[in-house]
Amino acid sequence: MATVISNLLKSLESEHAATRKCIERVPVSAYEYKPHPKSMVMGYLVYLVSDIPRWITAMIDHDQIDLATFKSERPATTEAMVAYLDNNLAGAVTAFKGLKEDRLDLPFSLVAGPQLLDKTSRLDSLTSTINHWVHHRGQLTVYMRLNEILVPSIYGPSADDNTFKK
Repeated sequence: MATVISNLLKSLESEHAATRKCIERVPVSAYEYKPHPKSMVMGYLVYLVSDIPRWITAMIDHDQIDLATFKSERPATTEAMVAYLDNNLAGAVTAFKGLKEDRLDLPFSLVAGPQLLDKTSRLDSLTSTINHWVHHRGQLTVYMRLNEILVPSIYGPSADDNTFKK
């Protein structure tokens, strides 16, 4: 019988595979691309979707993330970015495997120094973060399309897959 934790872990692992396929296709030469003045640059978006699994580890292992002190590395190559994603995912999987159901109802807070940004149950925070990850990967696929970078199959064939028939 599936548990909430096993379902979250299954989602995490399947979204990792899709995210990895995107990241490994984006060349560093495209990192400065920005489709609109209010948009983030592609390199930051690639970094963001590589980093989000690390957030999940922190949510499971700690009661809060303080954005003022939550620092990370910035891989400089496509290969290093893929490795960063894979390492962050491995940490999240390990954290999920140690998570007990009774901890899902405990509060989790997102703060920036003394400012409380959000406080919800750990379950709501984890679910929201996985959705946030999917959202930003969706943005990344749009950036990829606008830069003629082949968009991989994510939830089914893409127009760039050989299996897609028009």
